[in-house]
Amino acid sequence: MPFLSKLSSLFSGKSEMAEQVPSKSLENIEYNGFFITPAPIPEGGQFRLSAKITKIIDGVEQTHSFIRSDVIANRDDCIDMTIRKTKIAIAQLGNDIFN
Repeated sequence: MPFLSKLSSLFSGKSEMAEQVPSKSLENIEYNGFFITPAPIPEGGQFRLSAKITKIIDGVEQTHSFIRSDVIANRDDCIDMTIRKTKIAIAQLGNDIFN
């Protein structure tokens, strides 16, 4: 971002974060019969790891909100880390993640 744009954003109330165009999609990712939907939470100029985990079990959609204490400076990196950590939780807990 050029210097004058940064200077003007100070006076216009715009933030650099608001101007960022998301490059990674928040679409469902299938993993071992589960669906992971990354949902990074903006927090203090960073992003908290968060996702929705769903799976159809006996014809009923089960949902789990996956929120971690980790915060990452870059949104795309946060999505990548969310997917990795969510897959680990699914591998460890399986369907018990919904209990």
